[in-house]
Amino acid sequence: CWQERFQAGDWQLSSVVPAMAGWFKRLLHKPKPRSVENSLNTSRSTSSLPSSSSAESSSSSSSMSLIRSICPSPVLVSDISASGSARWAKTYDVCICHSEVDLEVVEELVSYLEGQPESFRCFLQLRDAAPGGAVVTELCDAVQNSHCWVMLITPGFLQDPWCKYQMHQALAEAPMANGRTIPVLKDVDRKDYPKELRNLYYIYMKENSFRQIRDTVVR
Repeated sequence: CWQERFQAGDWQLSSVVPAMAGWFKRLLHKPKPRSVENSLNTSRSTSSLPSSSSAESSSSSSSMSLIRSICPSPVLVSDISASGSARWAKTYDVCICHSEVDLEVVEELVSYLEGQPESFRCFLQLRDAAPGGAVVTELCDAVQNSHCWVMLITPGFLQDPWCKYQMHQALAEAPMANGRTIPVLKDVDRKDYPKELRNLYYIYMKENSFRQIRDTVVR
């Protein structure tokens, strides 16, 4: 009796299992509604691709950043001819300290500087000293009222006591004035270079020395 029941149940189970398997298969392969499929596709495309406005904005920002990194910042260069330049606080731009035996080359230098676009104002002792004025007073006034001092150091300069006096006055004035002492060597060995000036770079007189002096005054 129990065998008959078992066989009957087994037969019923064997007929139900295929039916359930077919039902699950149809459920898994049932096509999704078109609205849901379109919604999923739209969501994927939106998340994977940036909008055109965002892409353009990003591209523009990158381009501007690249331009800023390539283009150097403007550099401000002081203009010696400007009204606020320190040179205008003095009567002269350059005081030429020299020996009388070197007057010819000094006159050439003064002519060159005064003929530049900056129209440098030079003090030339034999030309600009006040007639009847004391030598010491004139030399001191020239040093104090000049923006820069060019010292033409030659054998004659080293032997002239007035040149040495003017040199010392310029060195004493330099820390207190907005100017420079510019030594220029001509026919003098390095060993004869005045010890008072050995902490300063000098210009050795040659073909382009006038240009070097002019550029130093401008700086």
